[in-house]
Amino acid sequence: MNLKTFLLGACSAVALCGFANAETLTIATVNNGDMIRMQGLTSEFTKANPDIQVEWVTLEENVLRERVTTDIAASGGQYDIVTIGNYEVPIWAKQQWLLPLDGLGEAYDIDDLLPAIRGGLSVDGKLYAAPFYGESAMIMYRKDLFEKAGLTMPDSPTWEFIGEAARKITDRNADISGICLRGKAGWGENMAFVSALTNSFGGRWFDENWAPQFDQPEWKESLQFYADLMKDAGPSGASSNGFNENLTLFQQGKCGMWIDATVAASFVSNPKDSTVADKVGFALFPSKEGVANHGNWLWSWNLAIPASSQKAEAAQKFIAWATSKEYTDLVASKEGWANVPPGTRTSLYNNEEYKKAAAFAVPTLAAMDAADITKPTIKPVPYTGGQFVAIPEFQALGTTVGQLFSAVIAGQSSVDDALTAAQATATRDMTRAGYIK
Repeated sequence: MNLKTFLLGACSAVALCGFANAETLTIATVNNGDMIRMQGLTSEFTKANPDIQVEWVTLEENVLRERVTTDIAASGGQYDIVTIGNYEVPIWAKQQWLLPLDGLGEAYDIDDLLPAIRGGLSVDGKLYAAPFYGESAMIMYRKDLFEKAGLTMPDSPTWEFIGEAARKITDRNADISGICLRGKAGWGENMAFVSALTNSFGGRWFDENWAPQFDQPEWKESLQFYADLMKDAGPSGASSNGFNENLTLFQQGKCGMWIDATVAASFVSNPKDSTVADKVGFALFPSKEGVANHGNWLWSWNLAIPASSQKAEAAQKFIAWATSKEYTDLVASKEGWANVPPGTRTSLYNNEEYKKAAAFAVPTLAAMDAADITKPTIKPVPYTGGQFVAIPEFQALGTTVGQLFSAVIAGQSSVDDALTAAQATATRDMTRAGYIK
């Protein structure tokens, strides 16, 4: 063997050895567009960190929540990084299911995180998850259909206006539904929307003594409004539609309006994916006439490290990369400023390039500023959370109630029957959990 062959063989062996010794991070995430984009850019991270490899487990939202919750509660150790919401973070941190993020590095600008988002991810002053993107909810609508119908969208519309407009712009012959709203069962699917809707009608999940409130007129009014609107102006099969399904319908030009997470704005405005990209307008989440509450939806998808992970140092390196200002710059260089993850950093909303490229930047920040999860309703409540209730029991209870309400949209149950069943279920569960004495 000559020297050249020997050296090439040695180099190959070292390279293979280095790859074999690389730590592999298993990351569980949701199949939303921003996360899919992050996976496509992961090679930039591994290029800079050749001692770390990444394996992705990408799941539909409800499935992700079920699998991650099961694994983390049992200390299964299946995942090194999990994608969870600001609902789970403080609850799981207090149960010591998550590791604090105290190794993000000196270059990580933690003070640049939006205060409301950072506060929801911190316990006793320690950050337990880093926000990948943040959101509130707002109206996305077809300006061309509104103009055709002689309608003008107010900056801060009422539900009464939305109902009238949705019915007016519905065109069944052209396969255009006036409005698309979540109907798929799940505490983070249809109940995210329905909870925010009911908050904006003046309703609440529980009173000051944790008594369920589904037997109160605000729930009856809000759920009846939702059911009637979906019947009159919603798409067929709406009980199976969540965020991604409605996103596709809107991008295909089949929805006149869509009320959902502000993060969707970049996708409905992207001409590569949306057939109506140049026709989209934005407005604040509606309130009921006479009720000064815009739903108080405030959410973030975050990266966190289960306490069962044995690769905390490598995991923090990845999280620091994926939630940094530098990652935002990377996405902007590859996809344009309009497609960067929104809603987490003050610097983004001070960036003139972003505001110029993203027509939805100012409406998104306005929607987030309008949300106050410490006061989700106009009536006093013993909990925090806008489109969710920040107690451990909500995950199971919210999904059960979501199934009851999804059946209404599917035409399998009446509003009154669903509310009666929700009241009974919630009363039973809250009594068993010790909230109701």
